[in-house]
Amino acid sequence: MELELMVTERRIGGVAVVEVEGEIDVATAPQLGDRLRALESGGTATVIVDLSKVSFLDSTALGVLVASFKRLREGGGELRIVAHEPRILRVFEITDLDRVLAIYPTPEAATAG
Repeated sequence: MELELMVTERRIGGVAVVEVEGEIDVATAPQLGDRLRALESGGTATVIVDLSKVSFLDSTALGVLVASFKRLREGGGELRIVAHEPRILRVFEITDLDRVLAIYPTPEAATAG
């Protein structure tokens, strides 16, 4: 059985919030990457990726997030991550990405920056 990745978008005070639900891996990461590139090419400067409902992410997912981070930063924008689940936070910690990416406990905290 193939798990589906749900990627939806909403706005909080004009900031794009990409809500992700499911597992982000080699099979599903392109779906997230496509959504992030669409926002970036549409002129969105700040993007929040809400991983609150993500049960698993692998190195492919991290690659998608880092690529988006770099593209946004080059354009004067910013990528913010929402994560509070210990096993998801641990992935960022062991890769030292918690030192590079801005990680917040809630979308509202990420919006406040």
